[in-house]
Amino acid sequence: MTEPKPPPIILIADDDPDDRLMMRDAFAERCRDCRMCFAHDGAELMSILNGKEPLLEDIESPCVYPDVILLDLNMPLKDGREALREIKSSPRLRTIPTIVMTTSADEDDIRYCYQAGANSYIVKPSTYSELLDVVSSLTNYWATTVTLPGRPERHDRE
Repeated sequence: MTEPKPPPIILIADDDPDDRLMMRDAFAERCRDCRMCFAHDGAELMSILNGKEPLLEDIESPCVYPDVILLDLNMPLKDGREALREIKSSPRLRTIPTIVMTTSADEDDIRYCYQAGANSYIVKPSTYSELLDVVSSLTNYWATTVTLPGRPERHDRE
């Protein structure tokens, strides 16, 4: 008998408060079991992934990682390109699916992100209805369909 999957943890790195609010609402509507957490920039994202800040406030264990990262490209302090390079160059973090979700439809950005190891690239939808469709697709695929490796242990530092 297979044990049920734990609720997926989605870590969203986005500096825009309106986008974060819409993402929170869309995931609440389309993936009630999803646990959401947010980083406001790439520096905070890496701080969370490196165990310097908690992923979820209600989980005390330092060994919890997200199941999926949604990453905006254009953020202050450390942009999404830099964060993506760090994530995908780390043996401890590289297996975490990292999906770039940004306003840029620039071919150079798309090519760069895939070459840097992004698992998917999504141009942010322009309407809430379209965002709901994207969230449904994401959660159906990344939280239900695929089999992901177990979450890495944070004490396994490079």
